[in-house]
Amino acid sequence: MRIATDEIDRVYIEYGVRDPSFMMPSHHLHPYYELYYILHGSCRFFIDNAMYDLHEGDFMVIPPRVLHCTRYPEGTVKRYTIYFRREDLEGNRVPEILDFDKTFAKKAILQIPPACQPQVAAALEQMMTEQKFADEAVPFTMQVQLKNLLLYCHRVGDLLNDTDAPAAAPDLHTTDREVIKAARYIAASYMKPITQADIAGVTGFSPNYFSRKFKEATGIGVHEYLVFVRLEHAARMLLTQKTSITDIALFCGFNDGNYFKDAFKKMYGITPREYRKNGAAARQSSQAAG
Repeated sequence: MRIATDEIDRVYIEYGVRDPSFMMPSHHLHPYYELYYILHGSCRFFIDNAMYDLHEGDFMVIPPRVLHCTRYPEGTVKRYTIYFRREDLEGNRVPEILDFDKTFAKKAILQIPPACQPQVAAALEQMMTEQKFADEAVPFTMQVQLKNLLLYCHRVGDLLNDTDAPAAAPDLHTTDREVIKAARYIAASYMKPITQADIAGVTGFSPNYFSRKFKEATGIGVHEYLVFVRLEHAARMLLTQKTSITDIALFCGFNDGNYFKDAFKKMYGITPREYRKNGAAARQSSQAAG
């Protein structure tokens, strides 16, 4: 699992071509927003306990610090990815018009009608061209072009939120449905002393078979995913509750304090105590600024 801790300093865009031979090294997450657009082909997207099949004209909205991974099981895929911060959209009422805090708060699929896809493709290509100038104007022009793109997509696209999106992807394979069932079981039971056998049990598969299937479908091991979910909840509790670090570790399913501390530092780069301290300092700074 890769965790990008560095912030970005402006809007960035990438273009890439993928085929079934491409294997993303592992799940990853980052502290900024991502828009993932399918220009041609289709891919399978595993994100935050759910799996979706994306097709031409689909944007995947990925909020900060959300674990995600892609697979390309069918043919060649051409895709764009845009990385940005909330502050890149501020000014001229753009966040208000986009209903930003609702639209980008959770994962979602934004579907662009076929008739409008050429305009979106042209806008993305224009952003690629602009980025190549690499001068002092680029941060500002990229902001303008991203705002124009999102306003256009807001006008013509259909947003499928966290509730709608699974129903919009009926072509998930049976084994994939079992993977999602397991991921949701982990999300609901992470605080309990569950084992890989328990997780496999909800799918009806043997532990060994399901472990391979989960890894093939998502790019991450079952145990690694369980630890990630537990750490994610622990990090949230460290910032929102005054409970002791030991009690938080126990509540989130860790019965070994040293293992929790080591796993947390490996994922976040700092100890749980430092993470809590930094979060408190950030809140105080924000309150002082306000």
